[in-house]
Amino acid sequence: MPAPRTLIVTPTYNERDNLERFVASVRAAAPEADVLVVDDASPDGTGDIADALATRDPRVRVLHRAGKLGLGTAYVDAFRRGLDEGYERFFEMDADLSHDPRHLPAFFEALDAGAEVVVGSRNIPGGRVEGWGPGRHVLSKGGSLYSRVILGTPVRDLTTGYKAFTRRALEAIDLASIHSNGYSFQIEMTFRALRRGLRVVEVPIVFVDRTAGRSKMSRRIFAEAIGVVWRLRWESLRGA
Repeated sequence: MPAPRTLIVTPTYNERDNLERFVASVRAAAPEADVLVVDDASPDGTGDIADALATRDPRVRVLHRAGKLGLGTAYVDAFRRGLDEGYERFFEMDADLSHDPRHLPAFFEALDAGAEVVVGSRNIPGGRVEGWGPGRHVLSKGGSLYSRVILGTPVRDLTTGYKAFTRRALEAIDLASIHSNGYSFQIEMTFRALRRGLRVVEVPIVFVDRTAGRSKMSRRIFAEAIGVVWRLRWESLRGA
């Protein structure tokens, strides 16, 4: 029986120093998967590098967008395209090398065992972060704890961007209902999966801070996440 068709999605904006290494490592770890780079018109030429990679490898493709439109819409656009093309499994991975492809077998194992959403967790035994200062640790763990308490969810890492979804999960979540566009997108996707009764499983990952390029985190993105948590809580109370 053939393996389920798998699409690994990575949104990019100014990742020219990381993209080629990222794609090579993902292709080595998951040779049967396809990679879709979603580039938001990176001014540093990331899109051109992605096109060159796609020319050399038929399993690498590129979705060019007109500008910096946001993380959430990048994933939604890619997932919709993948659903239309018949993929069965979908992954989220950052191109900055913080998401180690060596963890991919654990994701596949969880999916094979019946998980519908797999969360790469830094906050369960075996998971951790390398390269962050105290402030970033407090921001990440505090944000995840804050979200868990307000939303009442058992998932310990709600802000991680290393995830996998089955086709059934994305169809149940209903991508048209997703309104978050920053890192709160990660919170909303997991929360909606739980609300729809999907089986969400956490697997431990080691997150390594980027060594090239600049982080996309900002005060605006952080503020959006705070507001989204309360919107989701209010919707759940209303039964939405």
